Amino acid sequence: MEVLIRIEGNEWAKALDDVFKEKNKTAKIDGFRPGKAPKDVFIKKYGIESLYMEATEKCFDLAYEKMIKQNENIEIVARPEVSINSVDSDHIEYKFVLTLKPAIKLGKYTDLKVKKESIEVTKEEVAEALESMRTRFTENVDKEGVISNGDIAVIDFEGFKDGVLFDGGQGVDYSLKVGSNTFIPGFEDQLIGVAKGSEVEVNVTFPDDYHEESLKGAPVVFKVKVKEIKEPKLPELNEDFFLDLGMEGINSKETLEKQLEENLRARKDFEIENKYIDTLLETASKNVKVDIPDIMIKEETDRMIEQYEQQIKMQGISLEMFYQFTQSNEETLREQMKEEATKRITYRLMLEAIALEEKIEVTDEDAEKEAEVLAEKHKMTKEELLNTLGSLDMVKYDMKMRKAMEVLKQ
Repeated sequence: MEVLIRIEGNEWAKALDDVFKEKNKTAKIDGFRPGKAPKDVFIKKYGIESLYMEATEKCFDLAYEKMIKQNENIEIVARPEVSINSVDSDHIEYKFVLTLKPAIKLGKYTDLKVKKESIEVTKEEVAEALESMRTRFTENVDKEGVISNGDIAVIDFEGFKDGVLFDGGQGVDYSLKVGSNTFIPGFEDQLIGVAKGSEVEVNVTFPDDYHEESLKGAPVVFKVKVKEIKEPKLPELNEDFFLDLGMEGINSKETLEKQLEENLRARKDFEIENKYIDTLLETASKNVKVDIPDIMIKEETDRMIEQYEQQIKMQGISLEMFYQFTQSNEETLREQMKEEATKRITYRLMLEAIALEEKIEVTDEDAEKEAEVLAEKHKMTKEELLNTLGSLDMVKYDMKMRKAMEVLKQ
């Protein structure tokens, strides 16, 4: 849809005059100091056209407001494309190309025969969670005797290729968990059975795909001294352990197992609910007919890339680094995200259509109460929450979408 917005009369004249005053401050015109040349003299030398570009920028916000006001009953779903349709000394006319919300035809969206999985937490899962918790409190205690698989060997080592010490092949007081497979294949196996204080030679061959070119497939010898041996020791389930946990109400194996079962049940409930919702949305969307404009998919992809960039930034990785690691580029990433972006838009349009079909409404009063609940949950004031979201309308929209989702669940 194309919309023409014209700025003329006093509004356009003022914009031209404001630009003239700014440009005149630095204009070099014979016989006049900067800023003192009359407008007609300035125009004669530089032409009225010299004012158009900056005046166009000055009037854009006004034109945009007029466009929005004229089309307030139309749902625009993407940033408008804007160009200059015509311009002269009397007017400027902008052309806005609007992307309207696409028509959507709902198919069957109730009684979808989607079953929600039941939640089951087994004794084995609780036992595994308990063991995992104990493992986090593992202490490495000094061990006499020889190295066994799973022990921590504190070693000094030097690596030699053809009798020459090679770069990066040395370590002092290095703690190596035997059996972790973090060293060159075969290295850790040759430490098993070695006693504390012993010095041994370990013969290994670097893998053919090793990152250092000079060491690819090379046989080497490591001279290793075992300085200490430490044995991982799991904590006993006693009073000291429960105190170290710092969990309120947990003072025995039974109370801890009960809490772990509740945690597992809550996690499974969350995962099952999400899977249930995804299946419902996917099933209902197969019955939908909608032609999604390319610009909507592009903007959704833009948002997804921005979100992904923020996620990897938290891991200390930039998008440029990601492209290097994966030998890809933005175009590849966009193509990978296109299907998911299309799916998200389809789901959103479908839920909006269901809300309309079911005449779902959310009052300001309900939204205000919801905003208070959300603010308390996120430890902020209601005003701070609404500033973060943008407006109360965002709360109303989210509530409406959740109600539409409940219709699918029926």
